[in-house]
Amino acid sequence: MSPKKIVITGGPGTGKSSIINHLKHRGFLCYDEISREVTLQARKDGIEQLFLKEPLLFSEKLLEGRLRQYNEASKESVNTVFLDRGIPDILAYMDYIGDKYPQYFSDASQNNRYNYVFVLAPWQEIFTSDSERYESFEQAIEIHHHLLKTYMRFGYQLIDVPFETIEKRTDFILEVLNL
Repeated sequence: MSPKKIVITGGPGTGKSSIINHLKHRGFLCYDEISREVTLQARKDGIEQLFLKEPLLFSEKLLEGRLRQYNEASKESVNTVFLDRGIPDILAYMDYIGDKYPQYFSDASQNNRYNYVFVLAPWQEIFTSDSERYESFEQAIEIHHHLLKTYMRFGYQLIDVPFETIEKRTDFILEVLNL
């Protein structure tokens, strides 16, 4: 039987990676966000901000990586796999910047379903920018709205994670999942 695939999503700087790292620390299998990997590879190839310069190419690379993660997660020999972002996140970001994308992006979101989607809302107190995260807090709020809209478009029941410490946020997720 395929493991449950659990997405942790939210705008930039909402604490997703911190929760993923805490879940790993507690012994859960987690797949990291791949956009930083794609961004850093593009920099090695001489493109400073691939998402800004060629958003469709960036998104195609993300889709390829997230489909790979989804398929790998399906083959794992554990009951639950946590993923830092899901396939619909790609569409939400493309909608945010106003770019069009091919139908296969929507098809991939529809055909590769997650069991649960936990959403972290923008939180001013923990928000920071860095060389891979160029968005402002106001942009993070806009992205958050696009994420909600996109996941709901694909029929997901979203679970809001409360503003709390990393430990309490992780506990909340695990309690909802009865883990």
